[in-house]
This record gives sequence, structure tokens and C-alpha cells, in this order.
Amino acid sequence: MKNERGFTLIEMMIVVAIIAILASILIPNFTRARAQAQTAACESNLKEIATALELYYTDHQAYPNVQLQLINPQYTGLNGYLNQVPEDPAAGAGKYYMVTATTQQGATPAGYTVWCPGTHDPSTFQNISQSATDTHLKYDSNNGMETAASQGT
Repeated sequence: MKNERGFTLIEMMIVVAIIAILASILIPNFTRARAQAQTAACESNLKEIATALELYYTDHQAYPNVQLQLINPQYTGLNGYLNQVPEDPAAGAGKYYMVTATTQQGATPAGYTVWCPGTHDPSTFQNISQSATDTHLKYDSNNGMETAASQGT
């Protein structure tokens, strides 16, 4: 029996413990990287919709007058301005952005706000001012990228 070769139970337990320690270190980093990627994608999608609204304004001298309009493939108000309607990666497949756009009324200038429906990890909001309860992103024509407590605020 002494000439048999193989791993002892102690050696196997040490290897499993090392793998568990490495996994406990790496998995949270991968989770955070994924959350940061979703936030970055949402910021990019919000800016893409904002650019489409600005192009629309350039052509028509007004933004489309909409209140909490869902920007999905059935919405035709920005046809020709968006090559593809972006989906929100933080909210999941089939979830689309919302927009409110107004025309100039008296001294109030025309403007728009685009909301991300997904919930984000607040620690991924680098370079964006926020309050402690904000978990959503929005892009406002007057203030740029901001955070919001929920859609429509």
C-alpha cells in the first residue's frame, strides 16, 4: 500500500480551500464590473437618444411634444434619427427608455428629459452628482447627465 500514488484528503482540502478563497475574491469584482458596464451602456444610450432629439430639433425647430413617451420600436417620432432603438441593459431585454419633451412656453425654454428604467448600483455613478437614494439615470437637456430617485422625477 505504501507504493500507491495519489492525493491525500488533506491535500485535496487545501486545493479546494484555495479555489474557494480565489472565487470569493474574484466574483465580487466581476459583479461590480458588470454593474459598471450596465451604467456606462445606459449613459451612452441616453446620450444617443439626446442626440436624436437634438437632430430632430435642428430639422423642425422644436422638440416632439411628448409626456413620458416610451421610446420603443413602435414609436415613430424619431424615425430617421435613431438607427436602432436602444434597450436598457440594466432593466433587461424589452425595456426601453422614456422621454418627456416640451416646446418653448413664454420664458421657459424648450427642453427634454430622457429616463433610464433600470435600477443601478449607486457606486457606479462616477462623475455624476447624486443623492443617497438615487438609483436611476436621466439625461436632461439643461443639466446633462443626472441621477433620479425614480423615473419621472
